[in-house]
Amino acid sequence: MFEKTQTVTFGIQGMMCKHCVAHVGEALKACKGVKKFSVSLENSSAQAVYAPSLVSAEEIARAITAAGYPAAVKE
Repeated sequence: MFEKTQTVTFGIQGMMCKHCVAHVGEALKACKGVKKFSVSLENSSAQAVYAPSLVSAEEIARAITAAGYPAAVKE
């Protein structure tokens, strides 16, 4: 069965190096419902494809923030 997905972009504060990018990636991997993602150190952002039936964009932002990198949905 095909699961509906959405794409969201987050602005992320505090990423300084590739290790920060890896920590954000681990936070995204741990979110049930995140299907794929990319993290950009240069743009201080992350993009995630997720299943809204399993997780909300706000929950994903909270998970990134809990990992130590304040995140917010970019409009």
